[in-house]
Amino acid sequence: MPLTCIIVDDEPLAVKLMESFVAKTPDLKLLGSFTDSVEAINAVKEQKPNLLFLDIQMPDLNGMELAHMIPAETRVVFTTAFKEYAFESYEVSALDFLLKPIRYNKFMVAVEKAKEWFAKSESPVSQHPSPITNHPSAIFVRVDGELRNITISDIIYVNGMKDYVMFYLDSEPKPLITHLTMKAVEEMLPPEKFLRVHRSYIIAVDKIRKVDRNDCIYIGNEIIHVPDGYQDAFHKFLGTRTINKM
Repeated sequence: MPLTCIIVDDEPLAVKLMESFVAKTPDLKLLGSFTDSVEAINAVKEQKPNLLFLDIQMPDLNGMELAHMIPAETRVVFTTAFKEYAFESYEVSALDFLLKPIRYNKFMVAVEKAKEWFAKSESPVSQHPSPITNHPSAIFVRVDGELRNITISDIIYVNGMKDYVMFYLDSEPKPLITHLTMKAVEEMLPPEKFLRVHRSYIIAVDKIRKVDRNDCIYIGNEIIHVPDGYQDAFHKFLGTRTINKM
């Protein structure tokens, strides 16, 4: 079954290039192209394409704003000349991020990724009851001027210090430090896997080694005491995971 798509970009030449890519790609059907983002959102809501190739910097309604308005079944592939938007793109669960000038081989990688995503979403396994979230399996964070790809499952805990956070990972001996707020991190990570247990700590709940009688969490190389303001939520979580309750 072919995937359907819509192209949105305020640059006509960019639209023509993407149309040529779609035309020579098997199993990809173009439903429409738009240079006006306001017109585009109505078409996207009505036609509900599988994929939306979406520019970010546009007048009236930019790509990030538009991405928050699309149907849940439509996946976004951002197309932009500005790589600094890569991090933001993962906040809206973009399927991929194509940096202009876009080459056909990169375009095909995004299409193949989309095919895999939709194949998994339609498989019998995916139809078993399990919470469907809009959280990605990996995120990009800017570290020393570079975008580092962090797999969600690799995160042990996150420690915040003023306007910076440190990601402690299974695969890295030292934390990755980036300019970010704890609130932004908390919104980005899947709540079924992570819990904020302190003003300065978000932990991967499956990586807790033990919790002592003083509500101290042993995780990674850290011992985190859960303060009063976070204990209700933490005890509620423990109640869902504890077998021999006292």
